[in-house]
Amino acid sequence: MIPLRDLNPTHGTPVVNRLLLLANLALWVYTLTLIRTPGALDAFYGAYAFDWDTFTAALSAGRLTTATFAPLVTHMFLHGGWLHVLGNMLYLWIFGDNVEGRLGSFRYLVFYLACGVIAAVGQGLIAPSPMVGASGAIAGVLGAYLVLFPGARVSTLVFLGIFISVVQLPALIVIGFFIVIQLVDGLAQLRVAGAPSAEQVAYFAHLVGFVAGIVLVLLMRPRRFVAGRR
Repeated sequence: MIPLRDLNPTHGTPVVNRLLLLANLALWVYTLTLIRTPGALDAFYGAYAFDWDTFTAALSAGRLTTATFAPLVTHMFLHGGWLHVLGNMLYLWIFGDNVEGRLGSFRYLVFYLACGVIAAVGQGLIAPSPMVGASGAIAGVLGAYLVLFPGARVSTLVFLGIFISVVQLPALIVIGFFIVIQLVDGLAQLRVAGAPSAEQVAYFAHLVGFVAGIVLVLLMRPRRFVAGRR
């Protein structure tokens, strides 16, 4: 299933969500320009991707510097390929605007970054490997959307064997399906993988980010919505 758009009106202009989309796409285009210079791309990802082993080694050595902690945030704006960045931005475009509308722009930015950081730490604790991508933070957005709008309708591209159809499904089903796939694939990866690989998908970042999104949105949403009023 691939979501195409939600049928959930947005209240206000989702400024932060649009800026996050723009930042991710701009940095992806920038990384493409580095391919022309030998070693530049590897150096860029080496400085700004998140590597759990490097992070914990720096902490153990007492290097509490910006260079140590910055990758917890910067890795969220880097991607490993066209499908990676476009897939992440599709989910952020569909679901992020409504979450920002409910939380407010400043809360949403704090929420998004916090989900990404928690997701990276969670992945590091369970299956450490070098990480890039916004998917941990976006999984948090999905968790928040599920809490806030479980019955919202989502136009979804569904593949049934050789048949392809666009159907409207509740967010509960679309997001629930996504999370179940992450759990199944993550457990399978743990069972078959030997040493962690840089090519592995960070499934546990998705799962931890999703749970973080649920918890954080319950703590951060404006008080007037706690009783279920819209």
